Amino acid sequence: MTEADRDRLGQVRSEIAAVIPAYHEEKHIGEVVLRTRAQLDHVLVVDDGSTDKTAAHARVAGAEVLVHPENRGKGEAIKTGLRYWLDRRIDFVVILDADGQHRPEEIDRFLRVASSDGAALVIGNRMNDVARMPRLRRMVNRYMSKKISRVCEQQIPDTQCGFRMLHRELIPEILSGTARFDYETEMLIIASRKGFRIESVPISTVYSDEVSSIHPMRDTLRFLKLMRRYRSFSGRS
Repeated sequence: MTEADRDRLGQVRSEIAAVIPAYHEEKHIGEVVLRTRAQLDHVLVVDDGSTDKTAAHARVAGAEVLVHPENRGKGEAIKTGLRYWLDRRIDFVVILDADGQHRPEEIDRFLRVASSDGAALVIGNRMNDVARMPRLRRMVNRYMSKKISRVCEQQIPDTQCGFRMLHRELIPEILSGTARFDYETEMLIIASRKGFRIESVPISTVYSDEVSSIHPMRDTLRFLKLMRRYRSFSGRS
């Protein structure tokens, strides 16, 4: 990296903030916040109605914290964080999970794309590093990514990745999406329909002791209903 590149990245860092949606993540949130604050000055945790010490641990680690009084879903937690930074004139927002699946040290990869490419949404791509990804999840990711890419009319290799960066210009357009995990999919569809370009950046695949909050049957049905709704919309258009 050249000196000019480092200077530009340093400038962009001051214009970027993180949103970490969290629900019952007292075990991991402190470390995730500390590592994220080593990369960025502005870190917000949105505690989505946890009954453990998620919010307390996040504050001790140095994050700003907003707390939902009850669980509203990951989508609503993300939107709360996006609204918060939109009001504070931050130019870029990074979203990453609270369970340690995303490496804050790789935020620089997103910064390089955002500062040089001009894409409104940059999403992580784990599909070049699938050796540690459970086989079933790998198959589901590829299937869903193919379907969603078709609806978006853009190639998105890993649509299920929650590690992503958004430009503030996109944020107002995506604040009306669904409430739960399917919001991350709907975000991609809305951005595409509004004419925003989506780019991908390679990231590491990390799995440890985290327990997925996704309910396979319930959330698959939500996904299929979402796809049907947007396909129907495309047909009418």
